[in-house]
Formats: sequence, C-alpha cells, structure tokens
Amino acid sequence: MNFDFSDDQKALRNQSRRFLETACSMQRLRRILDNNEATYDRELWKSIAEQGWLGACIREEHGGLGLSHLELCVLSEELGRVLAPIPFASTVYLFAEALMLAGSEDQKLSYLPRIARGDLIGAVAGDDWIGSIIPLAQNRRTSFDNVGVTAQDCRLNGIKSAVIDGGIADAGIVLAREQDLLSLFIVNLNAKGVARKKVRTLDPTRDCAQWQFGEVLAERLGRPGQGSKILETVFDKAAVLIAFEQLGGADRCLEMAGLYAADRYAFGKPIGSFQAIKHKLVDVFVKNELARANCYFGAWALNTNAIQLPIAASAARVAASDAFWHASKENIQTHGGIGYTWESDCHLFYRRACLLSTAIASPEIWKERLVSHLEYQAEE
Repeated sequence: MNFDFSDDQKALRNQSRRFLETACSMQRLRRILDNNEATYDRELWKSIAEQGWLGACIREEHGGLGLSHLELCVLSEELGRVLAPIPFASTVYLFAEALMLAGSEDQKLSYLPRIARGDLIGAVAGDDWIGSIIPLAQNRRTSFDNVGVTAQDCRLNGIKSAVIDGGIADAGIVLAREQDLLSLFIVNLNAKGVARKKVRTLDPTRDCAQWQFGEVLAERLGRPGQGSKILETVFDKAAVLIAFEQLGGADRCLEMAGLYAADRYAFGKPIGSFQAIKHKLVDVFVKNELARANCYFGAWALNTNAIQLPIAASAARVAASDAFWHASKENIQTHGGIGYTWESDCHLFYRRACLLSTAIASPEIWKERLVSHLEYQAEE
C-alpha cells in the first residue's frame, strides 16, 4: 500500500513552503514574542485566508475549497516548519471539524463560510475531561468532576482553564455537564457573562486564556449527551493534523542542527565530523522518520475514515510529540552555548514543541488510549 502524497499534493507542499518562507519568517514570529499586546499574526492570518487554506476541507456550498484531509495534512506540516503564530489548529482542526461533524445545516451556514473567509476565529474547550478520549468500551466509569462548566436550559456556568487561542477566539465550543450527561455548546465569546483571562505559557506566540461563564446563553451542538462521542472523533482527527505540525517542526530542527554542524568549526574541523554530533543527528533522524511513518498512517486513516483511526491517531500523536521535543532539544545541544541564547531561534522550536505536546491532552493520555484500543481489538 502506498501512503505517500500524490504529485499534486507534493506541488501544494512546495508552493506553500515558498509562500511561508516569505510570509512567516522568524523575524515576524519574534515580533509576536516581543510584543506583549500582539497575540497572533493578523497579516499572515489574512494571507492564508486569501490562499483558501482556512476552508481547505470545508465543502464548497459552505464557502470552502472542498479538498481532502490529505491536503490539510500537507499544509499543517508546512505551518509547523515555520511555527506559524496563528490560531489555525484551534479554528480549523477543532472548531470547524466539530461543526462539520455534528452541526446542523443552519449552524454550518452560519459559521463555516466565516471561517473560510478568515472572519471568525474558533476555539474548543473540551479536554478537561480526560476520559473523553479513553475508549468507552472498557466499562470504566469516569467521573465528570473535572468538567468545570455546567449547563441548564442552554445556559452555561463555570470555568474552562488554559484554552489555546481562547483569548482571541470569537466563538467557542464548550463541553459541559448537563445533569448526568456531557454535551457540547457553541458560545459567542463576546456575549454578556463571558470573562476571559490571559494565561501565560512557555510559548507566548500562541494565545492561551481562561474562560469563565456566568449564566451565558449558548447554542447546542449535536444532541444532549453526545459531547464525549463527538469530541472523541474530533480529537482523533486533530491529533493527526497536529502530529503533522510537530513533524514539520522536528524536520526543521534537524535541518537547523545539520547546517550549524557543517558550518561550525572546532579544532580545525566541522563539528558535524565528530562522532558525538553524528550520533545526536542520527537519533533525531530516526525519531523523525518513525513519526513520519505514523503520521502517514494517520493521514490515510483520517482521509478514508478507517476504523483504525483511533489507533493511527494515537500512534501519530505519541510519535510526533516525542520526535519534536527530542529534535528541538538536540537542536539546542548541537548549537552549544549560542543555542541557549535569546538571539538564537532554537528556543522558539523548543517552546512550540512543549506547547503542542500538551494540546488536546498529553502524550501520556494518548499512550493510554493507544494501549486501550489495542487491548480491546485483541479481545474481539
């Protein structure tokens, strides 16, 4: 079976890479890092909207391009290479996917065209219930106590902590306790009763905020009690796409380390000629290729809606998180003392690696999910 991308998809990769090398340089990323007021690159957001990337997988009747998830995987990898400081993942992988999966036709017509045009930023607050991504077939009862928001008559009360892109989002999808059920709701984050508080993270180039709701009227997404089931599918899809972002970042770290090792001389030789550096770079390469294999398997499962998606998504998430963190760490080590300085770009990749590893639950949770699915599959 050939898991590789088609010639058209490879052409899209080359075109998007050339565009992002100009439109999203490290200098522009540093403007966000150095500016306490800026939370994302508005110019870049507008540019990728004009390119049609925000509506890549949205159907044409809803204002998108109607492409497959494979094209979105290609774009995700390229965005990961440049550490794009935009709410692409929150809006496209999570918010839009949840709407396309569970939204009514009226909800799709209301939100999806605005997403495709770049007029609406979305965010999802649902990973506070860890059990939402653990297989439910194990007959284990999970407490709903961790879900910090309650709903009654579509009015929300409570707190959601550390929502990525939560401070800049216009609308949010919230997982809430509805008596003994878990349900999803769409919330206008500019509505009365919504309070937002900025949360500081290791990577200030991606916004993060706390949401607090006080009798906020919301719009139901899906049927009552379907919240965990919808999120499970959305998180699986997002896991593959975020894994491609991590793969792009890991590959860029390897390139940076390799170029520096070839240019930096010690004792009259490039440091890349020393065995210690060779071993470091080979270890990074091996982890990156392992992550790539899992990402490609995940892309196939995502695009074909295969029953193996939960396993493929979990494996891609675990492998890519490990690869990006390891590559970013070894990139700093290869650069030596200069790699630890503010002027070096190495720390920017380490910051993003740490942030992405905690998005939509940690790798440890995905490892548990992977093992649980494999055990369940073996029992059948």
